[in-house]
Amino acid sequence: MLRRLPAGAVSLLLPILMAIPLRAQDHATHDHAAMSRGDTAYAAMQERGKSAMGVDQYTSAHRFDDAPDGGRIVLQRDSSDTAGTRVIRAHLAEIAGKFTAGDFRIPGFVHAGEVPGTRTMARHRRQITYRFEPLAGGGQVRIVTHDPAAIQAIHRFLAFQRTEHRAPGKAL
Repeated sequence: MLRRLPAGAVSLLLPILMAIPLRAQDHATHDHAAMSRGDTAYAAMQERGKSAMGVDQYTSAHRFDDAPDGGRIVLQRDSSDTAGTRVIRAHLAEIAGKFTAGDFRIPGFVHAGEVPGTRTMARHRRQITYRFEPLAGGGQVRIVTHDPAAIQAIHRFLAFQRTEHRAPGKAL
């Protein structure tokens, strides 16, 4: 049987509950739907992402990892979903090509504005390589450069993506 909390108990418990870290997960088991309830900006971004990427953002998992020479963007879903995996791979291959050309309109569309780091990444496009690599259930775009300004821009770009997508990331 559920009991009602005494008046004021919620305000006392909330800081404690907010301090408990959520479990970071590497696969498409994020409960994005639960996280986005009441968060219309996040839900709108997820819808734009679905439109741009061709797969449901709530059933796919992003990772944005920093590396000393750049980083990587990972997008995966259940590897038994072969149709979804094909769509992800096609999208990531397209992203690698567009980023190579200095075209960052897709992330701008998904996030409804200019994404931090992309201006510098576009200016330094000849010093950056973007390489698509398939992974189980999807793939990754590996971003590599030896240009210090480009590395900083890539890290800003990836940090923004981690925050906006509520996605995990790590240093490679």
